[in-house]
Amino acid sequence: MTRTDTPPAWDERTQLTTFLDYVRATARAKCEEVSEEDARKALLPGSPLMTLSGLISHLRWVEYYWFRVVFLGEEDEGPWTEEDPDREMRIAVDIPLSQLLDEYAADSARHNELIAAHGLDDRAQRKRDDGSAVDLRWIVLHLIEETARHNGHLDILREMADGRTGA
Repeated sequence: MTRTDTPPAWDERTQLTTFLDYVRATARAKCEEVSEEDARKALLPGSPLMTLSGLISHLRWVEYYWFRVVFLGEEDEGPWTEEDPDREMRIAVDIPLSQLLDEYAADSARHNELIAAHGLDDRAQRKRDDGSAVDLRWIVLHLIEETARHNGHLDILREMADGRTGA
């Protein structure tokens, strides 16, 4: 995977979506040609939900939450519950990795359409605990940070699972 420098002439929206797409593609690349068994392995003793499958599911659902629930104000229909707040990671081991990756890619495309259809200064429908509302720019930046952070986890898990590095 090759990343190019962003030309200074690109507008802010293009820069933000380019970096969001890059970190998404990196997450998918970390899972290329991994076996289903390795995708489901919890390799860190203190983190039984930390699997390649679980992290891809988490990335998909965290985007859903921020774009659809927080920004658009839709009803939260995510897989998590109060009793099981990490359920999206737990159930991922029962779903083929290829399906998780396809769902993540499809949702990412829909979220890119949402970004294109709204101003970066548009405020989220759902307010924070202090009554303020983040803007779309903040959400995109947060998702770049969140995805990049989890790419580090994916990188470590992949190397532990089958020795593959890079991408």
